[in-house]
Amino acid sequence: MDETSQKIIDATMSLVRDKGYVAMTTKDIAKLAGVNECTLFRKFKSKKDIVLNGMEQEKWRGNLTPDVFQNIKWDLAADLEMFMTEYMKRMTPDFVRLSIGLRAPQIYEETAPLVIKVPQAFLSSLIEYFKGMEQRGKLPHLDFECLAMTIFSSTFGYTFLSASFEDHLSQISREEYIRQSVQTFINGIPYRE
Repeated sequence: MDETSQKIIDATMSLVRDKGYVAMTTKDIAKLAGVNECTLFRKFKSKKDIVLNGMEQEKWRGNLTPDVFQNIKWDLAADLEMFMTEYMKRMTPDFVRLSIGLRAPQIYEETAPLVIKVPQAFLSSLIEYFKGMEQRGKLPHLDFECLAMTIFSSTFGYTFLSASFEDHLSQISREEYIRQSVQTFINGIPYRE
């Protein structure tokens, strides 16, 4: 990819992140990339084409694959903390905002399969981990998919809300949130009637 094309892609993906796909124009892209609109259309067919090219680049995709969850100790608390930490380290506020910007109906059908790879990697890895814990006699047989969805939802929720509101919604640090969440997952809520 030549330097001008890369500038156009980077400008486009930054605008998707900051304004959303629908709100950004080719004029916005050209201005941010430092090119004229004619150059933009010589390099790419459309705004959508630029976004799809950007989604093919690792730097604009969520960098989360099953291999990031390799530091397994077969200790439930430590391992759940590792899963949540690895996800949160890679799902930066910029990536969360970008994935929100990519949900426009005009491009959703093409971008959804790429965006969904992130939660799929987390869920499949966590389900396999739970099966391994069951095989080792450390967990009973449970609905591991439901359990993985519960943990993912909590992890995603914190990540999404932090990206959306920074520390205006909650002052709880990422580390403290992970620690307390894992303890709640493992021990439940101490309830008294």
